[in-house]
Amino acid sequence: MMNRTRRLAAFALLAAPALAAGPTTTAHAAAAAVPHAPSRAVCHVETESDGNYHLWGVGFPGGAKVTYSGSASGTVSTDRTGRFDIGGLSGSRFVVNTADGKATVACTMVHH
Repeated sequence: MMNRTRRLAAFALLAAPALAAGPTTTAHAAAAAVPHAPSRAVCHVETESDGNYHLWGVGFPGGAKVTYSGSASGTVSTDRTGRFDIGGLSGSRFVVNTADGKATVACTMVHH
């Protein structure tokens, strides 16, 4: 019980400055993290039930255009959270690039 109390006290000390800063400051801090999203970008390929392939990615800049190339190629926009999703593709090997050239991600195959 003593360790739990210490952890809660430590958390309160860490959380208090963020709460005191208000929503404007915390929202600004969250927005500042978005430009670094390409470093965490990943994409995956899965087999669909009809034998085609499904390509999807997360961690890209929100609302950005990304190009995919490999077994097929094209351009797609990410949603506001940085996710894209494409189905009905004919191959399983893809590389995804952001339009600004800051991220190139080799897609990995996911087996269920």
